[in-house]
Amino acid sequence: MSSNRRAALLGLLALFVQPCNAVARPAAAITVFAATSLTDSLKAVADAYKARTGVTVTLSFGASSTLARQIDQGAQADIFMSADTDWMDFLQKGGHIAEGSRKDLLNNQLVLIAASDSKAAPRIAPHFDLAGVLGDRRLALADPASVPAGKYAKAALTNLGVWDSVASRLAPAENVRVALEYVARGEAPFGVVYATDAKIAPSVRVVGVFPASSHPPITYPVALMKGASAPARDFLTFLSGSDARAIFEKAGFTLR
Repeated sequence: MSSNRRAALLGLLALFVQPCNAVARPAAAITVFAATSLTDSLKAVADAYKARTGVTVTLSFGASSTLARQIDQGAQADIFMSADTDWMDFLQKGGHIAEGSRKDLLNNQLVLIAASDSKAAPRIAPHFDLAGVLGDRRLALADPASVPAGKYAKAALTNLGVWDSVASRLAPAENVRVALEYVARGEAPFGVVYATDAKIAPSVRVVGVFPASSHPPITYPVALMKGASAPARDFLTFLSGSDARAIFEKAGFTLR
């Protein structure tokens, strides 16, 4: 091959190679595992963060118990947000949390809900007759054996002297949003969920707020996982900032 022909071919090849090299790499992504009750607010926070930084936040929602077990079994997450301290403690004891990154971020309330057209409205008080208004139907709540919302519900009803009368009439759900749906669809006349969940469902109404003294504080801790991506620490800081605060407060959470 002549030197002129070789030069022409190399020049042609450069035309194809150069644009490929000029394509910008996508911004690094952050993976967050978070309690189901954070679904709407955290999606809004992630959108706000991407608008500011260009970094995509991938969100995986579920019961805190399920997500914590997945991380313990090797699932890759940069940040974990739990609906209680127990499952964060579980991961910390397992050596999954980056040292010094854990903090309590949010608080919530526990409420009793009914369908919006329901006429029954028991007043929450010691020994209130929840079993009586349930009749032969069931009380919707997250699984009290493991899911934080269900554990809070069991604690509240136990402290009020009501648990034993309704324990055999439960419709346990895999997470708090499923419990909300049971009531919204008329599959259960009453349910126990977080106040923030009740706000997103127009087909249910809050008929009572459980006293804060009747259950452990509903606290949402957040932490970096070991081996988290470099941008994850910045997003962790963003979660406590003014933009995220406004979103969480609008959803009904209180910040620590």
